[in-house]
Amino acid sequence: MSGTLFVTGTPIGNLSDLSPRAAKTLEEVDFIAAEDTRVTLKLLNHLGVKKPMVSYYEHNKRERGEIICARIEQGENCAIVTDAGMPCISDPGEDLIKLCAERGIKTVVVPGPSAVIAALAVSGLTTGRFCFEGFLSVNKKSRGEHLQSLLREKRTMIFYEAPHKLPATLRDLYAAFGDRKLSIVRELTKIHEEVIRTTTKQAAENLSDGSVKGEIVLVLEGAPEAGAEREYSLGDAVALAKKLIENGERATDAAKEAAAATGFKKNEIYRELL
Repeated sequence: MSGTLFVTGTPIGNLSDLSPRAAKTLEEVDFIAAEDTRVTLKLLNHLGVKKPMVSYYEHNKRERGEIICARIEQGENCAIVTDAGMPCISDPGEDLIKLCAERGIKTVVVPGPSAVIAALAVSGLTTGRFCFEGFLSVNKKSRGEHLQSLLREKRTMIFYEAPHKLPATLRDLYAAFGDRKLSIVRELTKIHEEVIRTTTKQAAENLSDGSVKGEIVLVLEGAPEAGAEREYSLGDAVALAKKLIENGERATDAAKEAAAATGFKKNEIYRELL
């Protein structure tokens, strides 16, 4: 009889956040598929649990996914965990779930902490509708295209970011979206947890010096509803257009995109560009 894959949430910082059900699951399964076995070993040691582990991460997910599924099909139960939070969210565990679905393997979720939801909850921004955008690409063209696709997004947007890439991202967010509310949430559930409620402009000017450290989630205000008071200056619109041009857009297309995002007319933006 086939076993089960338990998608098990783990703490994003504070080990006390592990649920009793998650602890029981890790204790009872036959083996654990872990993003980094060294990180998971610390959690198991905290629980006083000894369990066989299989490393499962981005660069071995195809080979290991087949191995893991084969073991489950032979009757073993497996828990998949990530280093922190819910597996499969910006995580290669997504592929293992798809493979299990293809092979008819039962999956059970054991919910746990999620940096996305935790950051949104304390951001001070609208929580009724939101979208998670993961990590922005380090590739300039791909990053520009990603940001362009969000210019008219009215929902609150959530991004993951690494501290060494944060300065460039803060500048790019201001260039792309103009001045909007932004919450920088770092080190969630840890000793140095902090919520910096600011704006894209203030962040680009004052926080892009590399001083903000730790694991970071960015929560960005969505585009204003039609008819809402304009929050951008013409300078913001022109700066956005220039950024789009840097990312490979033609001047006319950049002016059109900037107009859609800021409410200014395409012609007045284009005139300023010239």
